[in-house]
Amino acid sequence: MNRAFYTILMAQFLSALADNALLFAAIGLLVFFSAPEWFSPLLQTVFVVAYIALAPLAGPFADALPKGRVMLIANTVKFLGCLTMLMGLHPLLAYAIVGVGAAMYSPAKYGILTELLPPNKLVVANSWMEGTTVAAIVLGAIIGGALINPQLAENILASFGLMTIVIAPKFAIVVITVLYVGAAFANLFIPRLPIDHKLPSKSPLYILHDFGHSFKLLWRDPLGQVSLAVTTLFWGVGATLRLLIIEWAALNLKYSLSQATQLTAATAVGIALGSILAGKYVRLEHAIRTLPAGILLGLVPIALIWVDSLIPTLFLLTLIGVLAGFFVVPMNALLQHRGHLLMGAGHSIAQQNFNENISILMLTGAYALMMRADWHIHTVVWVFGLFITSVMTAIWLRHRKDVVH
Repeated sequence: MNRAFYTILMAQFLSALADNALLFAAIGLLVFFSAPEWFSPLLQTVFVVAYIALAPLAGPFADALPKGRVMLIANTVKFLGCLTMLMGLHPLLAYAIVGVGAAMYSPAKYGILTELLPPNKLVVANSWMEGTTVAAIVLGAIIGGALINPQLAENILASFGLMTIVIAPKFAIVVITVLYVGAAFANLFIPRLPIDHKLPSKSPLYILHDFGHSFKLLWRDPLGQVSLAVTTLFWGVGATLRLLIIEWAALNLKYSLSQATQLTAATAVGIALGSILAGKYVRLEHAIRTLPAGILLGLVPIALIWVDSLIPTLFLLTLIGVLAGFFVVPMNALLQHRGHLLMGAGHSIAQQNFNENISILMLTGAYALMMRADWHIHTVVWVFGLFITSVMTAIWLRHRKDVVH
């Protein structure tokens, strides 16, 4: 790996760290101003919707400019969203602006890997990127949760001789703006690479037509289809699993909301470990061989039904993460490789974001409907686990003989 890659890695880490810390700061702000409880889940919804709505534009935009510059522009949008929240804009609207920046950022941060590195380095690069992102998610939750503590905010200000009454979530947002500035500074050192797959027309109709063409092209390509299907399933499953664990832990472990939320860190650590294993042992041409890990992934949550203590829980949740990281990293690399060849890396990552976030909305929506119908959480776990195993088995049977080239 060269110095430019590690610069991208640092920029991604700081940006993702700020995104996740800001989520908790925004929740803290809603609580401080006594907003309705249902506003907090909406923060994640407005963030996800930006990925879906802007998908036709995000890919062409990422491929029309040097991707380092796109990352800088996207970080600036995130910074402005953070700043507007600090200045009093409603947290839902401000976090939606941050979501716009994130939707612009994603095709560039992954797309630049195919332009910077040869295909045989993509799995390793994705393992680093995935591990860094997971670390940012975990640390972002810790930092965001700590910074909205009024006592900590007052102690930090007092150490600088500033004895004043402070709204802790706003203090947190001030700190988070510094993280966005740091990410933007790192973006300045990303080398300018040749523009790849620039659109011949900026007409809205042409852009929509191009997006539809890219959608069909990727789903019809055997290797594009398998990688897109697996990554789409992975993100929908991941979002649903976070909700499911909270309800399961309340029943089986008698955990509170805050205790149950901390359990997801075990899955995050597992994903990081699985990513490292994939980067070390899986080559791009053998990416499809990792699909059986996805079949096993569906069986592990079912085992949670009979668990009622912490240690087995942590083991199983970590195992879920390891299996997920082991197959999704090669699939990400394969999708970037095929997308780069077929339509441009930015276009393919935008397609990935579009499909993944629709999957998140659909699977979390299905989970909400099951809970509204008063299904027992163990029944939901059975349905969830069997769904994963069935879909991954079908994908493996269809594509196990495909050859990566």
